[in-house]
Amino acid sequence: MPTLPEVLTSDAKKAAVVEDCCALIDAEVKDKGGISGLAIKAGYGAVKGVKPGFVRNVVTDLVPEFARVLDPIYQEAKEGGKPVADYLSSHSSRVAEALLAITDEKAKHSKNGIVRGTYDKLRGTAKKNVEAAVPRLGKMIEAHGG
Repeated sequence: MPTLPEVLTSDAKKAAVVEDCCALIDAEVKDKGGISGLAIKAGYGAVKGVKPGFVRNVVTDLVPEFARVLDPIYQEAKEGGKPVADYLSSHSSRVAEALLAITDEKAKHSKNGIVRGTYDKLRGTAKKNVEAAVPRLGKMIEAHGG
């Protein structure tokens, strides 16, 4: 059985996966409402404004790491014969913690003050927001053969 990094980062698929991840992020940000949604939208706008293609470059760098940390959960789904999207959704807290461990480390070492400051401001609600994105993430993984 292939690993999730093999599924998502092969030369044939990585560009499409990155594109779909960027679309997923855009959709999640767009769907946010209320005061916290305004903060997320403002923060995302600030980060996107760092330089052209910044978000795409970050996503390109993060996809292999995200695939690596999600692989154990992905393997559990596959070994149990369960749909990946449903399995990830039922383990959304675990998925969020795995992904945030990566982004926390990246943010801590970021030399860009806008990125670090925005991340720090939004980190308090990040787990809830990442958990909300897990159903879309699972469907995206399935769409790429996961």
